Amino acid sequence: MKKLSLLLSAAVVSGLVACGPSAEEIAKKEKAKADSIAAVEKAIADSISAAKEKAMQDSLNAANAKAIADSIAKAEEAAAKKKSAPKPKKEKKKEETKKEEPKNPRSGAVKEGSQGKSDGSNPRKGAVKIQ
Repeated sequence: MKKLSLLLSAAVVSGLVACGPSAEEIAKKEKAKADSIAAVEKAIADSISAAKEKAMQDSLNAANAKAIADSIAKAEEAAAKKKSAPKPKKEKKKEETKKEEPKNPRSGAVKEGSQGKSDGSNPRKGAVKIQ
């Protein structure tokens, strides 16, 4: 009976060893697992770089949009200043009134409060001499 039980246990052990994975199968599984991990890490790295690139592009687009908006605002402000700026014609009128004053203040000058005409048409009538 001892021999039979020994033979039976050797058969069970050899059966268990034969049914399990071989060294080649274990190496293939390890390699597949390593490849899978590498693929996932590569996908993560690609995703991160794509997100960084998209963020950079969005930042550039926002900066360009802000620059355009600033340019439009400056142009509108300049246009508003042009509309509200005084016209140079008014300055010409001031110059014309200065030209109308007599060159010689004694000729035709009339003191205020005198009875003569103040327009200078008849300087002798009712005028007071200025000394």
